[in-house]
Amino acid sequence: MSTASVTDLLERPDQFFIGGDWVAPSSDARIDVINPATEELFLRVAEAQADDMNRAVAAARHAFDKGPWPRMTHAERATYLRAFAAELRRRLADISSIWTSEVGVTRPVADAFMGGVPEIFDYYAGLAETFQWVERHEALHSPGAVASFLVREPVGVVGAIVPWNGAANLAAWKCAPALIAGCTVVLKASPESPGGPLVFGEIAKAIGLPAGVLNVVTADREVSELLVRNPAIDKITFTGSSVAGKKIASICGERIARCTLELGGKSAAVILDDYDVEEAASHIAAYAPMLSGQVCSSLTRLVISKHRHDAFAEAMAEAFKAIRVGDPADASVGMGPLAMARQRDRVEGYIAKGREEGATVATGGGRPAHLNRGYFVEPTVFANVDNRMTIAREEIFGPVVSIIPADSEEHAVEIANDTLFGLNSSVFTNDATRAYQVARQLQAGTVGHNWFRTDFSIAFGGFKQSGIGREGGTEGLMPFLEAKTIILEGEPRLG
Repeated sequence: MSTASVTDLLERPDQFFIGGDWVAPSSDARIDVINPATEELFLRVAEAQADDMNRAVAAARHAFDKGPWPRMTHAERATYLRAFAAELRRRLADISSIWTSEVGVTRPVADAFMGGVPEIFDYYAGLAETFQWVERHEALHSPGAVASFLVREPVGVVGAIVPWNGAANLAAWKCAPALIAGCTVVLKASPESPGGPLVFGEIAKAIGLPAGVLNVVTADREVSELLVRNPAIDKITFTGSSVAGKKIASICGERIARCTLELGGKSAAVILDDYDVEEAASHIAAYAPMLSGQVCSSLTRLVISKHRHDAFAEAMAEAFKAIRVGDPADASVGMGPLAMARQRDRVEGYIAKGREEGATVATGGGRPAHLNRGYFVEPTVFANVDNRMTIAREEIFGPVVSIIPADSEEHAVEIANDTLFGLNSSVFTNDATRAYQVARQLQAGTVGHNWFRTDFSIAFGGFKQSGIGREGGTEGLMPFLEAKTIILEGEPRLG
């Protein structure tokens, strides 16, 4: 199996990007990143300690309080974002290669996702001219007021915590809106997938981003919590598990810090009776192996009428059997490994639980016989699943789907909504009007039609325990802004 050469991809994996430069860590603590396809060491990076995290926060705080960044015009900041995008385009192959070697995402998927990352920075740069940063209002309850405005200003210093499954992509959706708003950022990389954020540090250095505007550190949970607790951090934006999100929300609540949380999912696909089961299976199977199912918005609960359950289960089994599992660097492979040994253990534990609770394995359920190393599991379909079963309730984060029979369309919607989560969903029907009507009943942040669909350019986030707030689009800009009302007795000169 192929591996990437770290020395060709990263300049300073043994350092942190703080205050506009690469700095030595405070200790010799290191984190080993294992290639999940080979089980061999891919990368060793510095592990931040308390002093390193405090130094990064102090740099971001100084840059916000004393530096030029928040005092620039939006157009001036947009110039830097466009430069960031241009440098990202130059580094796309590096970031894709790192992502494949760190977490086992197949290279075609990595290239496709990374190809859109520069556009995120260009999009938010464009808002410098089109977003209404200052709104004129009429003050209805303020006698003598001549001019009244609602202005939107940066929230302050942001702690951006990204997960291991899509580090660079998700870092972009946090950093780009924060930067155009005028915030400064401490980007906290995951121990399992630090490479993409480290490239962001290299890009910030290359384009001359003012010192302290973007700082990059890699830390494990204990030191990451210090970032959340630090009173110099005004806002936390986090993507990860609901368990970690609850902890972060409680800490932010203690000091009334702002937070945006993009958390877990147990997303449902509702297949209505007018839609062909084989076509539905084909469409679901096309996306199910993406990142080996380690995607919070994956469609993992497939709800269909009882009388069509068996035919659909057979179609899903055939579609999953056709997924080729192997070396993620091989362009012909449809699914790579799980990201870590502990993640494979977790998925295998859920598969065992599904069997124990009475679900039927339609296909998969084991490790691929032709692979003797790497954290691989077979794409797995469970049939005859009751929505009360563990595999239907808890986020597995692997290539495992559950087929749940329903008595009627109304019952299918009820099952889809009977979950602690509400991130994503989809409706399979040939009738767009029915799709819209059912979509309005589903308690989810996104509802797709006939495919797995999400679109950060509009907004992404969830109901219930799938999070707080939205990322992407103008909705994803708002959490990095504070609204200020200004009421004047005269007409000011603006600009």
